[in-house]
Amino acid sequence: MYQHTKYKPVSDRALIVEFGNSINRIINRKVHALNQIITHLRVQGVQECVPTYRSLLIYYDPSKISYESLVYQLKDFEQNIHEFNFPVKKTIEVPVIYGGNFGPDLNYVAKFHDLSEEEVIKIHTEREYTVYMIGFVAGFPYLGEVSNAIATPRMETPRLQVPAGSVGIAGNQTGIYPRQSPGGWQIIGRTPKILFNPHKNPPALLSPGDIIRLKPIEKENGRDLWDNSL
Repeated sequence: MYQHTKYKPVSDRALIVEFGNSINRIINRKVHALNQIITHLRVQGVQECVPTYRSLLIYYDPSKISYESLVYQLKDFEQNIHEFNFPVKKTIEVPVIYGGNFGPDLNYVAKFHDLSEEEVIKIHTEREYTVYMIGFVAGFPYLGEVSNAIATPRMETPRLQVPAGSVGIAGNQTGIYPRQSPGGWQIIGRTPKILFNPHKNPPALLSPGDIIRLKPIEKENGRDLWDNSL
């Protein structure tokens, strides 16, 4: 975490607020706190905020607020952040079928750490995860952090196609692919939950700051939940 928060112009209508340079829950909470304050107060001239692991990108209309005025407000929000009452973030349970065709890399992760597949599943599901950010593809949640006992490097060669709903590990992160796409995460399971639907409002099921609980289920128990045939 930086000793002092950094405010940097990105363009003539965007700035970035950086709280640190690492994946850290405390840093990420500050990002989401500032994002919620700006959203709640509807700061004049601010058009959009994009939270990441360690920073908040803010787009604004320079005809309505200057860079200097916006930074002044943001610094005031940061110093008085403890005075704001934030809405409680939602907790979502995500069912996951682990191993087999649904988690082709579960065995690799287990062998990498000299564990059984059952131990990997237990470790992966025994903690709650915070949605640090949404990115990569629409609706993809970066969840952190997994236990060091199962933290596993990405694949050296990414797959060209990873099925929608795939749950993977990359380093100390875990995440869920909302749609079929290329990817290099170690895939250990799959969920029948639909994470992104462009016809819904909002289209993404998960939002930054949400809390996720992963629940292991058997193939048979997941059949009624699956969008497509298992």
